[in-house]
Formats: sequence, structure tokens, C-alpha cells
Amino acid sequence: MIDGRNKLNDLTGKEWLKLTKSFWLSEKCVDDKDAFKHPAPFLIKDIMKLISFFTKKGMTVLDPFCGSGTTLIAANNLNRIGIGIDLNSKYKQLARSRLNKEHFIENKNYYYKVGDANKVIGTLNNVDYVITSPPYHNILKNKGGGLRSESKKGFRTGSRIGVEYYSDSSNDLGNKKSYSDFLYSFQEIMSKCFNILKQGKYASIIISDFTVNKKEVCVQKDVVECMLVCGFSFVGTTVLLQDNKPLYPFGYPYAYKINHMHQNIINFRKPNK
Repeated sequence: MIDGRNKLNDLTGKEWLKLTKSFWLSEKCVDDKDAFKHPAPFLIKDIMKLISFFTKKGMTVLDPFCGSGTTLIAANNLNRIGIGIDLNSKYKQLARSRLNKEHFIENKNYYYKVGDANKVIGTLNNVDYVITSPPYHNILKNKGGGLRSESKKGFRTGSRIGVEYYSDSSNDLGNKKSYSDFLYSFQEIMSKCFNILKQGKYASIIISDFTVNKKEVCVQKDVVECMLVCGFSFVGTTVLLQDNKPLYPFGYPYAYKINHMHQNIINFRKPNK
């Protein structure tokens, strides 16, 4: 039974409590398969958990880096309206094909706008929740040779190969020359998200730490600082465990180099005035 005082979501007390755990196990489903044509896809069930906690049916969910459209599918599965933005038009085509399979109708059940989020966000009305995973600076362009296609029980005997990067646009966060430029551009976009997010509502940023110029960086700290500057309050991090990822011998046998087997779901709230 849903508590009548619950204005945040449509969850029972038991369902609410389960989703406040500080870690989740990432969950796959068959509809994730097509998303892997994108370099860095979300998984539908992971996003559905977040949307179910931070919104009610009929509310609006914004993803300013929408990519393959997983947020839109997750939102529609839960009877929410999804709005996605992406620079790359080919990812809209990928998202549209995925959404068509589920019989979701563009400009009715969801909206996918191709363009620079910095410009597009200002054309939108107020939204109830923001959820996204920004490009991880330029790591998709750090190509390495190796044996990624050959695996035995999740392990690799060489470094991973490079994968396709997002776009050639100078506005793409994945193309920023420096890490500080990346953070500035991210903050600029999230500031605009703050402006259209309703008071008291939430935003979630999914990102892991990564290396910059071969040095490990605490990206979560920098994301939190950017969001605080925008006006958000930090409310906690959920660790999304991804234990099915392959392991790579990055530093072996000379030095410790971490294998990132989780994402940080960093949650924020826009304060009530």
C-alpha cells in the first residue's frame, strides 16, 4: 500500500526501503541487446529503478546525453514521459528503432531532440527528474591494442582495444581537450538542467572514476563539486556493481591499476526555496 503522504513516487514502504541500499547489482534484460551498438549504453532495469524511485506515473524525465534511448524506454515502461537530447543523429535512429519495437510513439510517449544540450534545454518546460551519464571526457579515444574479442571466464590476456567515440563535434564533452574543459562544459549543461528542474526534485549522474593523462582521477568528487556550484544539494551515492565486466591486467606485474567494476550513481536534489 502506498502511503498517502508519499509525493515522491508510487512505491510501497517495502519497495522504497529496498531502493535506498547504498549498492545495487546491475541487471540485464533481453531488450538491452540493441543498445550495445552505442559505445556506452545503460541497462534498462537499472534506469527503471531510479525512475521508479524519483518520479510518479505521468511525470517527465530528462536525459541530456540520451544516446541509445535507454532512459526513454525505461521511462515509457513505467508510464512516464521521457525527453532525450543527443548531438549525434545516428543515435536517435538507434533509439527510435528500439522504441518502435516497444510500440512507443515519438512526440507522444517520448521526445528525442538532436542538438547541443546547452541550447536545447532552454527550450524545454519544467521537468520532474534528470538522469544521465555524460561522456567520460576523452577516454573512448584512448585506443589500445589487445585481445578484447577473446575471453575466457571474463578475463583478458591483453589490453582492451579502442571503441567508437561519440562524435566529431567540438561541443561534445568527449572531445574536450582538457579535463577542466570537460568539467566546465558538464557544469554548464547541468546548470541549465537545474533551471528547468522543479523545486524539490532530483537529478542522478551515473559515472565512474577514470584516468586522465594516465593518472587515476576521483571523478565523483569533481562531479559533486560541479553540481553544488549549480545549486544542487548532494544526497548520496549508490554503487552500481557490474561484476560481469572483464578484468584487464593493466599494471601487471609492475604496479597496481584498478579495474572499475562499478558505476557511481550520484544523487542530488534541487532545494525548495
